[in-house]
Amino acid sequence: MAHFAKVQNGIVTQVIVAEPEFFETFVDTSPGEWIQTSYNTRGGVHYGQNGEPDGGVALRKNYAGIGYTYDKTRDAFIPPQPYPSWTLNEETCLWDSPVPYPEDGQIYNWNEETQTWDLLENN
Repeated sequence: MAHFAKVQNGIVTQVIVAEPEFFETFVDTSPGEWIQTSYNTRGGVHYGQNGEPDGGVALRKNYAGIGYTYDKTRDAFIPPQPYPSWTLNEETCLWDSPVPYPEDGQIYNWNEETQTWDLLENN
């Protein structure tokens, strides 16, 4: 099975799963373009079923989702910017926070007002 994203005006509006042979004969007359995406690709890395990088082809930097942008120049699907302070990582085509996420095993939420990671209660 393969995954395809419908892109209209640079924005993903639909994602489907289809057999590649079927997709070649699939006729969609609505505006937009169908572009293949990889379910196992994130941040320019292809992951195996065990969740570890497996050296496979990392297709278009990220798996497409509805509302993602397709950047033709980068040939990449880019998720929506989560907060105004976050910047696009040109290598992964993912958004980086101004402060790295704490790596202490706790769960945090980003606080845009204070530009900090706030510890979630009860975790």
